[in-house]
Amino acid sequence: MVSLLARFFIKNQNDAKDPAARQAYGILCGAVGIFLNLCLFAGKFLAGTLSNSIAITADAFNNLSDAGSSIITLIGFKMAGQKPDPSHPFGHGRIEYISGLLVSVIILLMGAELLKSSVSKILRPEEMVFSPVVLGILLCSILVKCYMFLYNRKLGKRLDSAAMLATATDSLSDMLATSVVLAATLIGHFTSLTIDGWCGVLVGLFICYAGFGAAKDTISPLLGQAPDKEFVRQINDIVMSYSDVLGIHDLIVHNYGPGRVLISLHAEVPADGELLALHDTIDTIEHELRNTLHCHAVIHMDPVCTGDEQTMQLKALVTGYLKEISSAVSMHDFRIVAGPTHTNLIFDVAVPYDFPLPDNELSEKIKARIRQDNPSYFAVIDIDKQMV
Repeated sequence: MVSLLARFFIKNQNDAKDPAARQAYGILCGAVGIFLNLCLFAGKFLAGTLSNSIAITADAFNNLSDAGSSIITLIGFKMAGQKPDPSHPFGHGRIEYISGLLVSVIILLMGAELLKSSVSKILRPEEMVFSPVVLGILLCSILVKCYMFLYNRKLGKRLDSAAMLATATDSLSDMLATSVVLAATLIGHFTSLTIDGWCGVLVGLFICYAGFGAAKDTISPLLGQAPDKEFVRQINDIVMSYSDVLGIHDLIVHNYGPGRVLISLHAEVPADGELLALHDTIDTIEHELRNTLHCHAVIHMDPVCTGDEQTMQLKALVTGYLKEISSAVSMHDFRIVAGPTHTNLIFDVAVPYDFPLPDNELSEKIKARIRQDNPSYFAVIDIDKQMV
């Protein structure tokens, strides 16, 4: 249904990077979600009333909250699509993460309310009434929620939307919750066991777990999570495809919401290269990154000495020392300052955030290894944290 509606209402529907298409998909999916969840609420509320089941009634109000979640998702996409303004020069894309977080909070609140109602039903059990109508409503609800999970997950991944992925998680939890309610209804009808309240507890716990996971997924980009490794690889491949670039380091990715990414990096270029030609190369790279990966790039040129034999030999020597210590660390910005009594080797070392040695211990270990072969070499080291 969503794919069919997209053909009529969304221009350029196949371009997931187009901000207008992203916004249109978010609004469309939100509207479809509101409609389907309101239908499910009406059907389940009727089934809960007919069967006198707290689990079914609670599941009905869970679908009503899902309609509210869809409204939040719709509004979030609408607001996130606003153009940059003087107060928000990088746009409003993070509103989409906030809307996903609000959906997660609603999931948690509904899970807690369901737990409360289910415990009350365990303490004061009531007989359930079974009917084919109730069975049919629950089966239809499971199928509808399965469909909602599939299309929200598919589009959430395609559009890189935290809000849609949170909605997909919510739909999955609803599908499993309704399956448990259906099982409780059948068991209560065919046996003398009264497990309606206990099944409600299980459903509530699962909903709370799903809400916690969805909240975690939306909080991470708000706090500033590490960039996707594939995205970093694409950046590296594009920059290093230019012959004037000898290496890159100090890559930083600033995420201001889907489609609003700002990156900065240092590109090593030959120190004896022609300045205007190198500047033109850097400009070209920035434009290619913008056109290919839809991100704004700021590149700093780092001149690297390539014609001095002593510098190149010492750089290769230190690189070998680093490999002896760990293959996870790397070096950049290497230069030397030679004197009558000693030679300073000045360089930066890039270290992963989870590297086992503290920065000061690693620095001392590298210095000791350099002095071991030649006491006249003094290392001056800055430790950088590499993003990935």
